Amino acid sequence: MKIGKILVQGIVQGVGFRPTVYRIANTLNLRGYVRNLGNVVEIILFENEKKVNEFITTLKEKKPPISKINSIELIWIDESEYESDYKSEYPPLKKNTFKILESSDKFSGASVIPPDLAICDSCLEEINDPNNRRYNYPFTACTDCGPRFTVIEDVPYDRDKTTMDDFPLCEDCNEEYTDPLDRRYHGEAICCEICGPSLKLYNHEEKEVKCQDPLKEAVTLLDKGKILAIKGIGGTHLVAKVTDDEPIKTLRKRLNRLNQPFAVMSPDLDTVKTFAEVSLKESKSLLSKERPIVVLKKNEEYDFAESLAPKLHNIGVMLPYSPLHYLLFNYTDEIAYIMTSANIPGEPMMIKNKDILSSLYGIADYYLLHNRKIINRCDDSVIRYRNNELSFIRRSRGYAPEPYDLKNLIQSNKINKDLNVLALGPELDVTFTLQKQGLAYVSQHIGNTNKYKTYEFLQEAIQNMMKITRTNNFDLIACDMHPQFFTSRLANEMGEKFDCDVIPVQHHHAHGAVLAIDNSLDELIFIAADGVGYGEDGSAWGGEIIYTDITNYKRLASLKPQKMPGGDISTKYPARMLASILYNSKRYNENNDELERLLNENYSHYFQHGDMEIKSVLKQIKTNLNVGISTSAGRILDSIAVALNICGERTYEGECSMKLESFAYGAKGNISIKPVFKKVDKRPVLDTNTLLSDIIELIAKGENKNEIAAAAQIAVSEGLAKLAIDGANDMGIDVIGATGGVFYNEAITLATKNYIEKEGFEFIQHKNSCAGDGSISLGQATIASSKMK
Repeated sequence: MKIGKILVQGIVQGVGFRPTVYRIANTLNLRGYVRNLGNVVEIILFENEKKVNEFITTLKEKKPPISKINSIELIWIDESEYESDYKSEYPPLKKNTFKILESSDKFSGASVIPPDLAICDSCLEEINDPNNRRYNYPFTACTDCGPRFTVIEDVPYDRDKTTMDDFPLCEDCNEEYTDPLDRRYHGEAICCEICGPSLKLYNHEEKEVKCQDPLKEAVTLLDKGKILAIKGIGGTHLVAKVTDDEPIKTLRKRLNRLNQPFAVMSPDLDTVKTFAEVSLKESKSLLSKERPIVVLKKNEEYDFAESLAPKLHNIGVMLPYSPLHYLLFNYTDEIAYIMTSANIPGEPMMIKNKDILSSLYGIADYYLLHNRKIINRCDDSVIRYRNNELSFIRRSRGYAPEPYDLKNLIQSNKINKDLNVLALGPELDVTFTLQKQGLAYVSQHIGNTNKYKTYEFLQEAIQNMMKITRTNNFDLIACDMHPQFFTSRLANEMGEKFDCDVIPVQHHHAHGAVLAIDNSLDELIFIAADGVGYGEDGSAWGGEIIYTDITNYKRLASLKPQKMPGGDISTKYPARMLASILYNSKRYNENNDELERLLNENYSHYFQHGDMEIKSVLKQIKTNLNVGISTSAGRILDSIAVALNICGERTYEGECSMKLESFAYGAKGNISIKPVFKKVDKRPVLDTNTLLSDIIELIAKGENKNEIAAAAQIAVSEGLAKLAIDGANDMGIDVIGATGGVFYNEAITLATKNYIEKEGFEFIQHKNSCAGDGSISLGQATIASSKMK
């Protein structure tokens, strides 16, 4: 007789997989065992081929709802082989018996750790049922929901390897935990009021507020206009009312976040529809088990405080995802609360109680904290639908660290499955990627690594990911081409530590590789439009037409290079960029006095030192003193925003471009601006000098500024699309993609797509990755490993 050994790989840890196997096996009257092997589920069946295949078919159909099967491997073992190599590992088995065994530390492949998931309907029903022992308990969870990644310390994913080990199970919870027929069987996060974490409320003096119900008292304080820090599953939020300007302005002042929009949480979908437009796809995302923040358009009934998301036509919204969130809304009539990450700007979200109390002193008025440790902090994910197509802005909670399967690249021999690769991302909006055995684990959102605490968080998160994937060394480390990035320096340090090669990867090349991975392609031409990426010529790229076959790339065309007077200061005060672009246009290059007069009369308020600075900037441009060079699409859109007097200072990333999009939203399309093309160093370019000069002329004629804004966005889109089509025709490529932060803009994305498809090319976008820098590390890892295949 042969014995069937089945190895199931994927998201099969901590999702109720073993009890599901147990129930199916008992229904089919099968004899055998099931256990975790740290990273896969191993099933032994003492049955014939027909019954084993019937079991596999049933398992695929009836797998747990939050599990994901990547592969099922069936190995047949002879009885003699079982007796000699396997029998000692398994306890005696009675006839027609199927057993769930304790987890083993043995590994057989790559580990997949499930992400944190929103509370399930069954648990939600329990916390709202006065007759249930978990009524109003804010840490209720089961195998179908709750924290996973944020509480795990090691694998296999068992309670003693999570922070729940600090909370020994009471008798009732232990009965559920040990019953294979219970939905809480080996639900590692399960607990109740008797044995689980608890809440405490503190005031700004770090003293506990004595009250019967800390959560109810916290809501009372919120509704009085107080600002609270509330510790949740993967981090801490700052929470405040949305209907009153005063707490929002206070929060902005305390955080020094002058204009950046705040995301909100609302109790249910029907409530969201009272202030925002919600499509069917957006509804599904809001209600999904991942519960991301979804950027929605404000509707006509929207009446939140103006200071919540100033001068924007949209707002980030999420639904409750933890029991605590649902209970919070049970105590209030408010239709939404601000729910923004509790961190000092640029630093990571706070997770330790002592840090929350000390570092948020003077920011929060009160603190609602619990005593469960968070191992892996995890910010909320953010998505947006542009023209009904999903776009990740931040891929984090609910998604990380679920890996990307690179089997297509392995099958096409682009990469070597056996390489262990670490890629460290750019410098802002950083994630890292750990690539192992054909899987690419992209981390949770890390953030801005030129802040020391975030840099420390990056290193800590790498150590945690190495631990839970059982990775001890690397064959290769990838980083950005920019030599001064902290991530590049860390790559070199780690290269020495692991005695492996370090491969710098050009920023936009990495963008394109991610786009190819997301669409299962080996080559394409793509438009890369963003704020900045270090180019191979040492200048700042950001409006590029590039060909890639993943391993290599070729720059085909770009926006016209422009001077950046003062370098990076032009990104904060884009009126400097406008001055530079107009100075080098045909109209104003021949008449500098007219340009100075234009700037003095219309834009002096956008220069820190007014007319005097304008004179200095124009001299800088003329003499090339402290002047950088950039082809950035972001800088062009910022300059358009300045020209239209929409925005003149960037207080948060992408501010001017986002306000430009909102200003143009709803325009009728009554104006058009024709793109003009030239060549620079034999490279085709879109002439942005002429573009800005045309915009100034339209403003002078008194044309509607909203229409000009819309026309300007379309001109940039169609100009880049035309350059991409020319490149595709020259190279015989029929697929053109779009990547970079500029393509979060709905109008620009649609205009680019329409132009490219009208010319008969296939247009592709990101599907399960970020158009912005949040997925750069995935591209870096793939490119680097393809060079070492």
